[in-house]
Amino acid sequence: MEVQLTPDQKAFVREAIESGRLHREEDAVQEALSLWEERERTRAEILTAVDLADASIARGEGRVITQESMRQLADEVKQRGRSRLAAEQSSSR
Repeated sequence: MEVQLTPDQKAFVREAIESGRLHREEDAVQEALSLWEERERTRAEILTAVDLADASIARGEGRVITQESMRQLADEVKQRGRSRLAAEQSSSR
């Protein structure tokens, strides 16, 4: 497969190689695809969660949302994100 990058993208990749962040141009493509795959997995998880929530609401299983419950949810989401990021960073070293 051949991929054509814009001049800005080529410069971005070149800078990453020169700085030591990447070793080869192929590394940039592999990293971009990995990020895209992760984003698509996350998107699928979100859509599944929305479908489950819709079904739960349809069954009358909804719950009252308060500012405190929203803060707790935000904290949980941040913690999961930080854990996922830490795991990805440790596995890429």
